[in-house]
Amino acid sequence: MNAFRLSCAALAVSLACAVAHADTREVAQKHFDEYAPYLKAPVDEFHFWSFDHWQPLGATHVAVWVSINQAYMLTVEDGCPQLEWANDIGVTSQAPHVVSKRFDYVTFDHQRCHITQIQPIDYARMKADGKAD
Repeated sequence: MNAFRLSCAALAVSLACAVAHADTREVAQKHFDEYAPYLKAPVDEFHFWSFDHWQPLGATHVAVWVSINQAYMLTVEDGCPQLEWANDIGVTSQAPHVVSKRFDYVTFDHQRCHITQIQPIDYARMKADGKAD
């Protein structure tokens, strides 16, 4: 009887985790879809002095703000497991105050994922359209 209860409890926890997982992916996809119309043409690099904040946008995308109104969507290589679940990220900068798709990485939880694309987000227009937080 105890084994049966333990199995039921394990199943309930697994289902709860699956639901939370699905909700989080759904939210990330929703955010990605909100940013997509405001993406500008890809660039090779961007300059920064510090990072204001970041937002996961799925398994291979993350938005980073370098100021209150300047944001970029970074796309990382496939095979970057757990990026969407990271609690905190870092971005390497091989050149001082420059992030490059050629040389730099998104880092988190002892992982390093190569940046394959950088797209500026027209955050001012997004705000003007009432679509920004």
